[in-house]
Formats: sequence, C-alpha cells, structure tokens
Amino acid sequence: MTADPSPPAMRASSTGTIIHGLSVGEVLGVSTLAGARLIGGAGGIGRIVQRLNVMEVPDILAWVKPHELLLTTGYPLRNTPQSLGRLVADLDERGLAALGIKLGRYLDELPAEMVEQADRLGFPLILLPNDVGFDDILNQVLTDILNRQAALLARAEEAHRALVQIVLAGGGLGEVVAEVAGLLATSVAVLDPAGRVLAAAGDPPMAAAVPARSGGDYTVVPVVAGGHHHGRIVARTPAGAVQEGDIGILERAATVAALVVTRQEAVTAVESKYRADFLRDVITGRGGPRVAARARAFGWDLERPSNVVVAEIDPDHEVPPDRLLNAWIAALRRHDPRGALAGFSHEVVAIVGSGVDLGRLTRDAVTAFADSGPASFSTGISRVADGPDSLRDAYGQALKAARVGRQLHGAGAAAHFDELGVYRLLTLVNDTAELHAFVRETLGPLALDDDAENADLRRTLQVLLETNLNVAETARRLHFHYNTLRYRIGKLERLLGNFTEDAHLRLNLTLALHVLRMRGI
Repeated sequence: MTADPSPPAMRASSTGTIIHGLSVGEVLGVSTLAGARLIGGAGGIGRIVQRLNVMEVPDILAWVKPHELLLTTGYPLRNTPQSLGRLVADLDERGLAALGIKLGRYLDELPAEMVEQADRLGFPLILLPNDVGFDDILNQVLTDILNRQAALLARAEEAHRALVQIVLAGGGLGEVVAEVAGLLATSVAVLDPAGRVLAAAGDPPMAAAVPARSGGDYTVVPVVAGGHHHGRIVARTPAGAVQEGDIGILERAATVAALVVTRQEAVTAVESKYRADFLRDVITGRGGPRVAARARAFGWDLERPSNVVVAEIDPDHEVPPDRLLNAWIAALRRHDPRGALAGFSHEVVAIVGSGVDLGRLTRDAVTAFADSGPASFSTGISRVADGPDSLRDAYGQALKAARVGRQLHGAGAAAHFDELGVYRLLTLVNDTAELHAFVRETLGPLALDDDAENADLRRTLQVLLETNLNVAETARRLHFHYNTLRYRIGKLERLLGNFTEDAHLRLNLTLALHVLRMRGI
C-alpha cells in the first residue's frame, strides 16, 4: 500500500529542488517513532519524505516511488535474507527516502553487508519499535506532511496575494523585490537576460555577477512570459539556508515580475511609437510650430546646435527591429541624455548635441549592438544643424553619408557628410552602365582589376594625383627610387595620355579612380 498526500504539481519546483515534505530526521522526531533507531545510512538524514509505503510483496520495486519511506516487517524477505544487501542499492537507485524495518518476528537481524551498503550510499536504515503499528506511523507522518504542506501553501498564497496587489496598484519591479526580500528575509534581485540588475532589495545589495542557475549562496528562478525569457529572479542566502517553500514564493514572484516586465514593454512600445512618429515629423519638416516644446516633453533638446546621426542596418542582415534601437539607447544615455532618438524599420535616427564626441558614441553603439550577435550597421553624420528648422536637411545629409560610406568602405562604415566630397555627386548617377563605360574609356587597360601590375600602376597614378604630380613626394610615399617613379610615369602616359600636361585628363582620371572605389558600381 502507498500513501501519497501530495498532488504531482507540488512535488518539485521548476528548479528541481524538492519542497513539501519532511526530512528523514524530522520523521524520526515524531512521537510514534520515539523508540526508533537509525542503524545505517546516517549521511542521508536530510532526504525528503513525501509519502509512505508498506512492503507486502517480494517484488516491491515495481511499486515504489521516489521520496517514499518504505516500511516492512521483513515478511516478504524471510526466505531470501541474502537479497537484503542488494535491496538497499535498488531502493536508493529509485530515489526512496529511507527503509524502516521491524526485527524479531520474521528477521532476527540485518546482514552486515546491508548496513555497509546503506552507509556507503547514505541511504537511511531505521529500526522500528515492535510495539508501534504501521497504521500509527502512517497516520502521524502523513498528518505532519499534510500540515507542512498546508502551512507552505498558505504562506505561498499570502505572498501571491501581496505580490498581485502590488501589480494591481501599479507597482514595479522595485516594489516586487522589496516584498519578496521582506517575506524571505534575504537579498533579492531581478536581472535582465544580459545579467544587468533591474531591481534589488535586501542587505547586502545584490550584485550583477550572479550565476544563471541555482548553486552556492544563490537560488535562481527564470522569469518567463509568453514563451520569452525576460531574465531571472535571484535570492541570495547562505548555502543551504533556503527554507522549504521559499522557492515556491520565488516562482510566484517570477510570474508577477513577468507581468510587470510585459506591462512595461507594452508601455514602452506605445511610447516608442509616439517618439518615432514625432521624430519622423521633425526630420521631414512636418513638426509644426511647437516642435521644441513638444520635444521637451520627451526630454529632448532640439533648440541647441546638433548633429543628426543615422544608423542603418547593412543589407543581408536580418535582426530584430529593437536590437539596433536598444544599442543606441544604451550609448546615447551615457553620452547625451538630452539627445533625441527613435527607431524606424531598418534605421535609427539620433539628434545629438554638437559638443558630443560622435566617434565614441558610435563605437559604444557598435559594441552594444555586437554583444547581441553577428550583424552590422553603417553610420552617417550630418553637418551641425542650428535648430529644428535645419533638421530636415541634416537628416538628408546623415542618410546620404551612411549610404555613401557603405559604398566606399563596406558594411559597418561610419562617415561624415563633409567627408563625402565628389562621391555625393557620383551617387546621383543612376546609370551604372554609363559609369562603367566612363571608367573603361578613361583608364583603358588599368580598369581591369584582375591584374596585379594594373593594380600597382593604378596605385601609383592615384598617389601622383593626390600629390598634384609632386614626383619627390610620390616616390617617398610609395618607397620608390626617383628614377623608378619617372619610368612608371612614362609608362602611365603611354597607356593613358599626357596627363601631366592635361588638367582635364587629370580630372577624368581622378573621377574614374573614385568610381572604382565605390562598391556596387
């Protein structure tokens, strides 16, 4: 017969820690077992008893369950006492809590091998008093287990009501962790998926460097809602000091924390939409007469001199829409709290005070973005805009800088509008076939990119044009002997024409080399 007072849902928490039950040591403390004696397996005194069973048949292994206290008179084993040693190992393998046995009627003593096996496995062997019936043991132990369960459930229910009331009253994660810290008398924190502390309470304060799973001084329960992992709730207590039922309270707190997080995400999503809609109106010139005042309601300062920064996800990268925005939020918060920021489908637009170090801002955003996985974005920076009325033109400049910068330098480029020069004009030519024809006609054989000698000559030509035909300076930059460079110039003129004398030809050659630098042309 088996006596099981707890429904399956109460047997273990999601963290794998058993709750709702008595330890073997507590079972030995009940009055009906006052004369019982532990004769082996003292190392397992902390095993949890959740149910009781009586051994009535020799093949009991088919009927036992984990966390059972198995009671027997030895009657099923009276004819095979040699099997008792193996019985301990089989019961331990099936996760039983302990074996209680009466001697004298069917078995006079337990084999030494059985006791040795129990000590080795930490499986408690209990010698039961002969004057106590199994029904008395069953009734009292089960009653104590049920009372323990009732008390734990009442405590958990009380905690659940208190936590739900916090949410209904509009409280946030700070109030939730403060309530849990008070209930458990320990330090508690909620961390996001990246391990950053969102809210903490208790003494000493919780640090961000906590494990992802329970262990040591930490008890960890995941915060999950709608199939999405939102982080974890962590309680820190001395190792082994987590009380029975505390995990149940943490699990309920994790559920409430998930509600708070999803509620905040919904609010943030609505706010982000309003911000994005307003900023889109500003950068397209439809902001209206009270742009600066409306911006102040978002904490933005658009009246100061500012640069517009556009960060555009590079092609061939599929990333969640909020990933780029979150990276820039983290970076802008450190460098310019009054800066404006909003995310659109594949780009983020920021309006940043002109005194901000835009290079560091961009690098911090790149670092934050890279932490979330492989992908890249290109960044464009405008000239300084004097106020809201100039932001439309500045946005166009930043967008152009991002796209031309990608063409020149590849994915992940960062470019300032003032650095684009002639490339601004070249990007206006939509007929790429015409650009190809111009390059072929101007550079002739040097336009072919599959020849190392051609590439070397193009490099020589480019440096010559950059130094305004200064032969000495060109030789120095290329580490050539002066006469070697004179020979190369003669070869270039035989291929391209007398460019050292023809300014128009030099202009065409310069433009052709610029076109070759542009990717996708």
